[in-house]
Amino acid sequence: MLRLPIELKGSNFTLSVIHLYTSEPEVIFQALLKKVEQAPNFLKNSPVVMNVARLNNNTNWKELYQAVEAAGLRVVGISGCQIKQQKKAIIQAGLPLLNEGKSQVISMSDRVQANVSTYVKTRIISTPVRSGQQIYSRNGDLIVASSVSAGAEVIADGNIHIYGMMRGRALAGASGDTQCHIFCMHLGAELVSIAGQYWLSEQIPPDYLGRKVQLSLSNKTLTIRHLN
Repeated sequence: MLRLPIELKGSNFTLSVIHLYTSEPEVIFQALLKKVEQAPNFLKNSPVVMNVARLNNNTNWKELYQAVEAAGLRVVGISGCQIKQQKKAIIQAGLPLLNEGKSQVISMSDRVQANVSTYVKTRIISTPVRSGQQIYSRNGDLIVASSVSAGAEVIADGNIHIYGMMRGRALAGASGDTQCHIFCMHLGAELVSIAGQYWLSEQIPPDYLGRKVQLSLSNKTLTIRHLN
């Protein structure tokens, strides 16, 4: 049987979202360039989504797109469009527009039901996570019973537990859950992140390197403490 030259499949990817609060391309370029220079190995050529919910319809969308790309990031979509004219302008500029569902008010009982229906068993990795590997636990926690090498990445929508040496990147709360934690028995990470808030290796307080630690968010800021 002749195989088709392409096959289109759905998939899941973890993407960073840039929330823009100004439509001035040069200001955005300089701010993003500074971020990329702080973590070139992590951010250079990374795919991102531009959230433009705070911008008005007078924005020059092509210049905005070019500013983000010039800083070293790769725009895969634009989100946050609530105005019909704004969506039309973005499409006319030839930019990729991501459609988002309408916001809903969810009762506590609905939340409980939703949590039950989307619950996924904790993913457990018992072998070392090697450099270049990426492990993702969708809708659940991730437990790594071994080490995570430099250049490796572990991601979870829930909490992350690492029982071996942690030298790679750990991203908990990947879907935006700010209540998630990272538990690590020997911290030496290149990057740690919870719900998009991150520290690079040089930002981790030295007293916690090589120690048993717990990371969490407090007022949208990463915090760290020793584990007994």
